[in-house]
Amino acid sequence: MMENRVILPQSEIPKQWYNVLPDLPTPLAPPLDPATKQPVSPDQLGVIFPEGLIEQEMSSQSHIPIPEEVLEIYNLWRPTPLVRAKKLEQAIGSKCKIYYKDESVSPTGSHKPNTAVAQTYFNKVEGVKRLATETGAGQWGTALAFSCRMFDMGCTVYMVRVSFEQKPYRQILIRTYGGDILPSPSQATQTGRAMLAEDPECKGSLGLAISEAVEDAATHDEAKYTLGSVLNHVLLHQSIIGEETARQLEMIGESPDYLIGCVGGGSNAAGLMLPFLPRKLEGEPINFVAAEPTACPTLTKGSYRYDYGDMAKLTPLVKMHTLGHAFMPPPIHAGGLRYHGDAPILCNLVDEGIVQGRAFYQNDCFDAARLFLGTEGFLPAPETSHAVQAAIQTAKEAEPGSTIVFLYSGHGMLDLASYDAYLRGELTNFELDQGSIDDALRHCPEVAASS
Repeated sequence: MMENRVILPQSEIPKQWYNVLPDLPTPLAPPLDPATKQPVSPDQLGVIFPEGLIEQEMSSQSHIPIPEEVLEIYNLWRPTPLVRAKKLEQAIGSKCKIYYKDESVSPTGSHKPNTAVAQTYFNKVEGVKRLATETGAGQWGTALAFSCRMFDMGCTVYMVRVSFEQKPYRQILIRTYGGDILPSPSQATQTGRAMLAEDPECKGSLGLAISEAVEDAATHDEAKYTLGSVLNHVLLHQSIIGEETARQLEMIGESPDYLIGCVGGGSNAAGLMLPFLPRKLEGEPINFVAAEPTACPTLTKGSYRYDYGDMAKLTPLVKMHTLGHAFMPPPIHAGGLRYHGDAPILCNLVDEGIVQGRAFYQNDCFDAARLFLGTEGFLPAPETSHAVQAAIQTAKEAEPGSTIVFLYSGHGMLDLASYDAYLRGELTNFELDQGSIDDALRHCPEVAASS
């Protein structure tokens, strides 16, 4: 083991996922049927999800065994390294220690396969032939195409149109794995056709792409839907990140003062933070920081209320911080962070004051990414650059000697068009104004407090 690189033996890969639901200080508000405003039943979720994942979604077990078939594929890249960013520390004159958990070493270059492999497996064992999903920047769609190839299943990806146009190499990789990919809004679904009829130039949103994928799964018997973030079982699968990180820090005698992740739906930040929640609740002074774009400030400016997870209102109502399901985000290059809501678990903890949301401008994040490239040598994904920026700002503000760990959730090697625009000075610092938020929130459903 090098001084600045902590690698677990492969035999030490966690064999269980951590389920935070039993440990939440305030129980999670249940998803509601939009028609009755009553909690949804497992049977209702069974239209688009397999039984195994529904059980995980509602489980009260604190730890859930990882199937051997999933561990076998995890072994292709796990455990991932924990790296001391010493040159970055020196460049900013930091008196803090900065570590990053490097999830970019996965086959598709991000943390997303941790749940893509698991979700594909549980669908496969129940006889599902094809999976339908949405993707923003393309990291999730790529991970699902990879997982479907591993389990010999069909894969259909609805990619937010602005990202589809900005990131052509994601399309190529998804197709190379054998997946089908469509720009959203598309002509393949009733939802997509309706939006194109209303706005032929629509650049799309994750909420709209989710609607298309859910409609696809609900109208084809051989297909089920998968989601790369937000839901409880997705965060559960990502907990392997935090479980590994805890073991790696113990190996070098460190305890984290700050844990930082970028947030679009919340899966990577939660995957790092949640396994440390019991320690925080017991009094350990760990700070959880969730970094998001000012263009889509869900945690920092969104309303904490029940809302649909998609634009076409095909999903149950979930209680989360939301900008409104009708929100159409600006075309920033961090496509994976352009979702109107966030994971209910993460939002629950933000509402409790346990997780702090912080919003950053696009150009500042690209500046941080370029600094990281110039010091550590690796190019972050635009989404990941928000965590890099948050780590740099935290290191400048924290007590000397603090230990900061951020999640390096993905590399930017397929996002070079974004960096080309940055180098040309073509990026804009979008900041969503309150009037636009209020306008989108007017479309949210009214749910009585008793619900």
